[in-house]
Amino acid sequence: MSPAQRTWGLMALLVATVVLAYSPVRHAGFIWDDDAHVTTNPVIIGPLGLQEIWTSAKANYFPLTMTSFWVQHALWGLNPAPYHAVGVILHAGCSVILWLILRRLRVPGAGWGAALWALHPVQVESVAWISELKNTQACFFFLLCVWCFLRWVRPGAAPVASRDYGLALGCAVLAILSKSSTVMLPVVLGLVWWWVGGLRGRGVLWLLPFLAVSLAASGWTIWEQKVNSMASGPDWQHSLAERCVLAGRVVWFYLGKLAWPQPLIFIYPRWEIAAAEVLAWTPFAALVAVAAVLTWKRDTSARPWFMAGAYFAVSLFPVLGFFDVFFFRYSYVADHFQHLASIGPLALAGAGLARALDSPPAGARAVRALGALAPAGVLAVLTWQQCAIYRNSDSLWSDTVARNPRAWIAHVNLGVELLAAGRADAAIAHYRAALELRPGAAEIQTNLGGALLKLGRVEEAVAPLEAAVRAKPEMADAQNSLGLALAGVARWAEAERAYETALRLKPDFPAALYNLALLLVQGARLPEAIVRLEAAARLASDPATRSVVHRRLAELLAATGRVADSAGHYETVLRLSPPDVEARNVLAGQLFQLGRMAAAAAQYEVLVQQQPASADAQQNLGSALLQLGRLADAIARYREALRLRPDFADAHANLAIALARTGRIDEAVTECESALRAAPGHPVAGQLLGELRVTRGRP
Repeated sequence: MSPAQRTWGLMALLVATVVLAYSPVRHAGFIWDDDAHVTTNPVIIGPLGLQEIWTSAKANYFPLTMTSFWVQHALWGLNPAPYHAVGVILHAGCSVILWLILRRLRVPGAGWGAALWALHPVQVESVAWISELKNTQACFFFLLCVWCFLRWVRPGAAPVASRDYGLALGCAVLAILSKSSTVMLPVVLGLVWWWVGGLRGRGVLWLLPFLAVSLAASGWTIWEQKVNSMASGPDWQHSLAERCVLAGRVVWFYLGKLAWPQPLIFIYPRWEIAAAEVLAWTPFAALVAVAAVLTWKRDTSARPWFMAGAYFAVSLFPVLGFFDVFFFRYSYVADHFQHLASIGPLALAGAGLARALDSPPAGARAVRALGALAPAGVLAVLTWQQCAIYRNSDSLWSDTVARNPRAWIAHVNLGVELLAAGRADAAIAHYRAALELRPGAAEIQTNLGGALLKLGRVEEAVAPLEAAVRAKPEMADAQNSLGLALAGVARWAEAERAYETALRLKPDFPAALYNLALLLVQGARLPEAIVRLEAAARLASDPATRSVVHRRLAELLAATGRVADSAGHYETVLRLSPPDVEARNVLAGQLFQLGRMAAAAAQYEVLVQQQPASADAQQNLGSALLQLGRLADAIARYREALRLRPDFADAHANLAIALARTGRIDEAVTECESALRAAPGHPVAGQLLGELRVTRGRP
């Protein structure tokens, strides 16, 4: 076997190991933030689409990732398994590209470095969490950019424009459009260029196009975090000194998790920053000292340490605390923040492992092989175990609460899961625990009020919801829930004001539109209610919600005599929920009323298939077939209805009509008499029987 074949064989083995280590995610579902990214995102499943992804803030600041979600949804809908498969495949592909990059950089143990990075459990958060496709996809293009850039640079030769340079620039754009945390790419490219010995004087100008792209993305991201993600307020108000203290602690924290990845927590404890305490500056001072020494020694044997450390610090810079990130509200650190940065230390560890295995005494080959495989094997097992907590939202938040009981957001989200599972009392307990950790938080008060509403404790729900609105009057969800509570205690005018406030804050709020419409119906203001419901029907993206809205709209339209419009909305309900027997029955009746007999018969046919033992369905289908002139089919349906319910007067009477039209007068008379025995005075049967007796000469 040639060296090239051996290398590609080992790469295939690494890919297989990555896929095996992440195999538990094939049974995982959607978790936190996956609703905002995929399952309820209007640009993915709703009326919006690619145009809004690329031209509006609907895609946040990673439009290429949202485009990937859009394509995936078009291919396999909301089945989570393929989404997870894409993340694992991208991660495995990244490990191969990283191996090639490290080989080109002549890093010893390139394969070990790639394996340690790919199999380290700190990466699970990026790979097993569907929302973090932005991490794995951005990493893929980031590494491709570095690979193309390394193909372009020629140590000792003047740089010239070439296809590889253009490809590198294109991949840089794709990486930043996938996730803007890759904005440090120009500095990384400068580092690798320095490493291979090619960065000289005016050569740095070739990095300016990359820098321009990064600066534009940085400006947009800072604005987006402040305005769109609302990363502003007391949780983000830190002095420069506090940010320096935080940065020092963050760097050492991440290095510690790479060295000893236990425990890994989805939401780590949020530190208190005490810049006034001298000891608090120790991590930052140590960081500066190490950076100074490595920079001073960068052209000595410490060169690999400088490269790995510089890459690590540069890649982490956007999340060190100097810029506000919304997630800092919950914790200043997260495993997925160091997805890219961890390449530096782990590649250095891989080089150290390779050197250790090659150092004398050589030892037995089997012992050396075991020593080489052990670290990667241990990491693969830890990764496989870590994947388990991402199975679903309940497992994720239960694990987080167990490992970090002070994570208030974990209590809140676990409460949401418990409430959805019908365990409202348990949910309330977690909401109250969250309030103890974060007193007066409007979001928690809103959730608590919602849980109390679900339990029917309406009067009790008013107080926390009013507190939520006082604490955060601009919170549309709180206003909407308060409206529900106020309506429940008959404070109608106040409830209407709350709904109107919610809609003023968030005009595209289908839940508030629907709730306000129900309130207007209660006040007999049907035309206004219809207008609100029509708006809610246009805006609702979740299929279940859309079905509820269209059904209520259909009912109101029917009540106001707009039967044809009502039928259109019932048809929408059935497109969203084909098994809905009640909606289909009403629609069939409306179609019959409108004279659309073929359409009515088609609906009744489906009803008969859904409810073969329903005498009503058989009888109604017979009536539609009778109107269509299909007498034999109608008679068969009426007889089946009577087999199911022998005393069904309407079926007897209608069967009599069908028999009479076929000239079977005696049988028709018998059916009329049966109808009158079942329902004395039945108008249709009585009139028809008289007519038939006249026909037979027996008036």
